[in-house]
Amino acid sequence: MTVSFRNLSRLLAAIAILLAPALQTTALHAQDWVRTGSGLSNQRIRIAAADFKPVGNDPQTPEFKTIFDATLFSDLSNAGVFDMVSKSMAPTATPGSPQEISLPQWAADPANASMVALGALSVTNGRLTVSGWVLDAKNPASPPVLGKQYGDAASQDNARAIAHRFADDIIARLSGMNGIAETKIYFVSARSGTKEIWAMDYDGQNEHIVTRLGSTSLSPRISPDNTRVAFSSIGKEGWAIRMYSLELGRMVAFPGGAAGGSNFSPAWSGDGSKIAFSSSRSGDPEIWVADSTGGNLHKLTSFHGPDVAPTWNPKTNSQIAWVSGRTGLPQIYTMDADGANIQRMTDGGYAISPSWSPSGQFLSFSWNRKYGPGAPGGQDIYVMDIASKRWLQLTHDAGSNDYPSWSPDGRHLVFERAIGGRTEIWTMLADGTEQHQLTHSGKDFMPNWSWK
Repeated sequence: MTVSFRNLSRLLAAIAILLAPALQTTALHAQDWVRTGSGLSNQRIRIAAADFKPVGNDPQTPEFKTIFDATLFSDLSNAGVFDMVSKSMAPTATPGSPQEISLPQWAADPANASMVALGALSVTNGRLTVSGWVLDAKNPASPPVLGKQYGDAASQDNARAIAHRFADDIIARLSGMNGIAETKIYFVSARSGTKEIWAMDYDGQNEHIVTRLGSTSLSPRISPDNTRVAFSSIGKEGWAIRMYSLELGRMVAFPGGAAGGSNFSPAWSGDGSKIAFSSSRSGDPEIWVADSTGGNLHKLTSFHGPDVAPTWNPKTNSQIAWVSGRTGLPQIYTMDADGANIQRMTDGGYAISPSWSPSGQFLSFSWNRKYGPGAPGGQDIYVMDIASKRWLQLTHDAGSNDYPSWSPDGRHLVFERAIGGRTEIWTMLADGTEQHQLTHSGKDFMPNWSWK
């Protein structure tokens, strides 16, 4: 039987239509295991954040209140565990205490809130004070779910910081998990003329430069106790692993980080006791491990082809994932912390930049699954369940995506996206939803999320 090209096209189109629901269901099931493992529940708590009540006559109060209200709403929206009541659906009241709120009004449509965050903000003698509560809107007679008071010197930064603290307290109380509103993101930026290490709040605010070496610095990694940043930088000795103390505000020694060859991509163990990195000091780039002080240096891998970009399992500190070119194109591998039990995780293409989730369950990485001349592939962020090797593609048709890094709550990823010669830092939830751009200079890349 002869089938014309037109009839074949129609047949294939019909098959595609029939298969579409099944493929869609498969994608949804794939997202389900990510949501379950990362704590992104499908049953989100519906919460309203009332604008806080300004108290007193200090002229700074309205400005700080505006900053506080916007930051709190953004933090709760970004948490990944709440269904936020939009400001347009919420009552216009600004109750300053539990005695001043009519909860049935907030529980009714269109707000239909299960929980309400509310409170008061004042400035007195240069000090900012915030009293905040969370109430159960469906049970007006029940005591407050949360009630706390916060204080600090009156400033815009502290208005944001107090909102972050209140948001994290709400997230912890209602979800049982720590929030990320007080965390930082470290990254590389070339906006000052040279590639330096920068830092910002988790939501892209408060961007500031950390190092001023006047050379090229790459791959920043913050220590688990948030006191030091390890990175790779080029100097008189070539590419070396260097260390910056956030407590001292200056560079500190890291012996063994520059003993010949090129040294790249440092990674802290979850307990902060060790650093793994890639070094070509023995000829081929291999994975090496040292104590956090730079001592007890030893090599883990010994195979022809580059071994780079290590990342520890932060849950156990007993495994390392890394990128190896031993079979040709780079692939993701795992091994025990002593170099034994090597396993290949990706099955082809071009896979780089692994990052291990805080739970130890997932790896995220950048993967071009159809890499090659003329191939219609793209560099996208994927997440893989380590036990089953099931994977899910998180980014689609949006530039070249690389360098994913997990938030400490395991519900978010930060990553780099390059479009049209501009590279920026983005975040998203661990299932690929809620993608948001954080930086806007066009020269920001290689992000790393702080541990806490």
